[in-house]
Amino acid sequence: MRPPLRPVVIALLGSAVVTGAVWAAALAEAPESFRTPLVWGGGAAALALCAAVTAAVAHAGRYRVLRERVQAHERAVARFVDTSVPRLVERLRGGASAETAIAAVERPDDAQTQRVMRTTAEEIARSEATKAAAMAACANAAGRMQALSTSMLASLREMEHRHTDDDVFEDLLHLDHRTAQAGRLADSIAVLTGARSGRRWGKPIVMESVLRGAMGRIGGYQRVRLHSAVGVAVAGHAAEGVMHALAELMDNAANFSPPNAEVHVYAEEVPAGVVVTIEDSGLVMSEVALRRAERAVSSEALDLTTLSGTRLGLAVVGVLARKHGLSVSFRPSARGGTGALLMIPQELVTRPKSDRIDDQDTASRRGLTVKLRPSGDGASSGASSGARLPVAGGTVALAVGDAPVTDEPRPTAEHAPARDGGVIETGGVPQVNEAGLPKRRRGRTLAKAHPEGLGQQRPAPAPTPARGPSAAESGTRFLAFRQAALGQGRPPKNDETTAGGTTARLFYTSLSYPRTFG
Repeated sequence: MRPPLRPVVIALLGSAVVTGAVWAAALAEAPESFRTPLVWGGGAAALALCAAVTAAVAHAGRYRVLRERVQAHERAVARFVDTSVPRLVERLRGGASAETAIAAVERPDDAQTQRVMRTTAEEIARSEATKAAAMAACANAAGRMQALSTSMLASLREMEHRHTDDDVFEDLLHLDHRTAQAGRLADSIAVLTGARSGRRWGKPIVMESVLRGAMGRIGGYQRVRLHSAVGVAVAGHAAEGVMHALAELMDNAANFSPPNAEVHVYAEEVPAGVVVTIEDSGLVMSEVALRRAERAVSSEALDLTTLSGTRLGLAVVGVLARKHGLSVSFRPSARGGTGALLMIPQELVTRPKSDRIDDQDTASRRGLTVKLRPSGDGASSGASSGARLPVAGGTVALAVGDAPVTDEPRPTAEHAPARDGGVIETGGVPQVNEAGLPKRRRGRTLAKAHPEGLGQQRPAPAPTPARGPSAAESGTRFLAFRQAALGQGRPPKNDETTAGGTTARLFYTSLSYPRTFG
């Protein structure tokens, strides 16, 4: 590259003038005998000096030009790296082709950099296409696993209501829980691949049902203790995501704590929303593990390369937190382990229209009656078909019948079916027992109730199908469920101390079927 000529000409003329003046002055002062050698020597020296000055100025100009060119190239490279490449990658990851992405960004001036840009765009586009195909395949597989687990759960629950054998019932409950865990794994894969995960609820879900639903999806649910006193619900569109995130945090707490240690879950309503705290008594997380966990649940975009081994839980929680605006943090637990705090924002929290939650609708849809009474109410345990379960502050007896509970008064039926298939004339408002069935007065025989004789009684109604197993069998089945839930052995076959096999179904159903408002 040639330097500008003007500085070179100026340098040449200036050096010629200066050397010529010096040379002329030297000739004027020199003796006559030295003038001839001085002319030749001085002229040669003047020419050499002029040439040297001119060459120096020319090289200085060339250096200046090269330096400016290098600086311009550096600025172009920096602009290419800092601006063009990020925009190119962003457009390629957004689904654009290589040609479209290159046309949408600033192209460099030199051909070499343009070749680098084109090669980079083509490689990134090819990599993104491969990644998208793999993610789509995983999402498709996750969706099929979700459908399969949902169908299997429906079949298992139908079998639970159809089979009466105690051992079969216990095995079905075990398979039901294992299938629910497989469904949670399928949901996790769907979350990581960006596919649709879980079901969609049209109504808000009670917070307690959200906690119990999360509890029922983990392997160590027997060790989880819920302490929930909030009367709010989670919006239906976010309930599944919140439930899944809580299940992953509960599963981590159960897996990283001793096998016999309990995991305590607290729910507290605060002005910003609802805070759910999950505390375990396992090992305290190190600083490195704590930073890695906080980065996994932060607002940063998902990076599948950060997943270590088979631990997907925190990555799933991070995706769900970014999707629904949840906040997740960790702190040392007062129980000696680690505490995980999940903040549900106020936008996802809904209050019921009244403080009364219609728990009886769920029981009515299943043909169940649920009665709660304190254990010290004076009623004998043998007179009730309920099973007594320990709760905080005392014991609650659960009685399960066949008639749904309603708020309306019972109609005064004049006839009630007798055990032998006949009809007993009650003659007014009959006396009823705790299950709501007519009760014969003490000392009154069938002959006194029908003085006209049994031959004139009304025809008996068509026999109704059997309602299910006996109280003893139901009690055995409930004890089998409870023994299985606590990890104990099978119960004795003739155990009649508890009753209500349907109660076992109701208790287990509370871990699977959320309750809604509205």
